[in-house]
Amino acid sequence: MKHVYSVKVYYEDTDMGGVVYHANYLKYIERARSDYVRRLGNDQNAMRDAGIVWVVRRIEAEYLAPAKFDDDLEIETEIKSLSGVRLIMAQVVKRGEEEIFRAIVTAVCMNAQGKPVRLPAEIRALL
Repeated sequence: MKHVYSVKVYYEDTDMGGVVYHANYLKYIERARSDYVRRLGNDQNAMRDAGIVWVVRRIEAEYLAPAKFDDDLEIETEIKSLSGVRLIMAQVVKRGEEEIFRAIVTAVCMNAQGKPVRLPAEIRALL
């Protein structure tokens, strides 16, 4: 299932060249991922309280075209694979129909000691 999250580019998001600063795309896709799992019913606060958190392990990013001040962007997020401890999502940032950024994000479940742990079955079923 694909999830779509909307973002408006503000002046604070841009760099001296008038385009979105490269690191801000990572913020945008983080918001989209968080919104996606929340809408699926995954309560990340409850997970944290139970001693389990999602940690980004790897991001493969491709910058295709610049976004600019006042652009309306949509971020499409889709789960590509799910294993015992790992979740891989594909994310695309679009301006209209134009793809301007793509990323493959690998996240893992960790406990409070920083060790990988299996995703609880009830959370896995939501995803």
